[in-house]
Amino acid sequence: MTWQHRIDAALDERRAADAFRTRSAVKGGGRFLLRDQRQFCNFSSNDYLGLSQHPAIVRAWQQGADRYGVGSGGSGHVTGYTTAHQALEEQLADWLGYSRALLFISGFAANQALIAALVGKEDRIVADRLSHASLLEAASLSPAQLRRFAHNDVKQLDALLEKPCEGQQLVVTEGVFSMDGDSAPLGELHATARRHDAWLLVDDAHGIGVLGEAGRGSAASQDVKPELLVVTFGKGFGISGAAVLCSDSVADYLLQFARHLIYSTSMPPAQAVALQEALNVIRSDEGEQRRQILAAHIQRFRAGVGELPWQMTQSQSAIQPLIVGENSRTLRLAQQLRERGMWVTAIRPPTVPAGTARLRLTLTAAHHAQDIEDLLEALHDAGE
Repeated sequence: MTWQHRIDAALDERRAADAFRTRSAVKGGGRFLLRDQRQFCNFSSNDYLGLSQHPAIVRAWQQGADRYGVGSGGSGHVTGYTTAHQALEEQLADWLGYSRALLFISGFAANQALIAALVGKEDRIVADRLSHASLLEAASLSPAQLRRFAHNDVKQLDALLEKPCEGQQLVVTEGVFSMDGDSAPLGELHATARRHDAWLLVDDAHGIGVLGEAGRGSAASQDVKPELLVVTFGKGFGISGAAVLCSDSVADYLLQFARHLIYSTSMPPAQAVALQEALNVIRSDEGEQRRQILAAHIQRFRAGVGELPWQMTQSQSAIQPLIVGENSRTLRLAQQLRERGMWVTAIRPPTVPAGTARLRLTLTAAHHAQDIEDLLEALHDAGE
């Protein structure tokens, strides 16, 4: 088989399974998107607090660009670490109660760098089966042994950690799971990990800014301080990038051995300035008001979908999946909602397990109450 035959066969297989991914170029952002001169209410955005369009944050980025330019010019080990990066790291560490924070260009990069730098062939990674692809891929590519425990199953985690291991053990989970929207029992997971002298790594991409007092996220809301906390800025912060929160010694170690930090161009300093302003909003009374608006939308949506023919998860987060099952049925439902002016996305295997294709609906503080009512009406009409 030639390279081209291999590629064509893989693409044909995806198309035959109704699993072929495409991209759509849109205009706008936040509450509404425009495509082909038509407006859609956006129910596929991770911009949970609606901060991507916040005037003060947009202005901060512009001011940062005026001061620093539009790029960092290198990795942080060369010339790409500015006073803007330093200030953001210090603010994040203080806010989340850690000694240090290290910035990364994306959450995917942070997870890959962290796992690659930490584990060796004698170690074991024990990960929740539904952890994000960036975590599972990094674990699979690492020299460490990878074992997966059933979703949120603390007893199975305990049994896996009990097995002999020559090296160290790392427990990996998300705070809020990206596809199901439910939360990990972080207190139980951390207690179990500590009984076995293991460290806990929590990727809180979907909890930070949204959950807990002042938006400190999943871990803080459950009064847990994992040894390694990854927070990303493409969701609650409304921008992009990520940070790893850790001890002084771990931060120094990562600066020596995390290849993404050493060899990647760092985020633009103007972005770090915008992220500081986003953090200010998240911690403010306005941030609390936005979290309350989002919570009200979630409560109303869940109350209104009880009689629909599709399966719901236990999610109390902004992620509200409707599990349809078959790929073709999921695509048809997404198209029905598009025809009603609602932008939704069909999520299919291999992103989710076979037979659990779904609409991954996301609610945000930018939505109005009437948007939620319109969505519920359209879903009820489609489900009849």
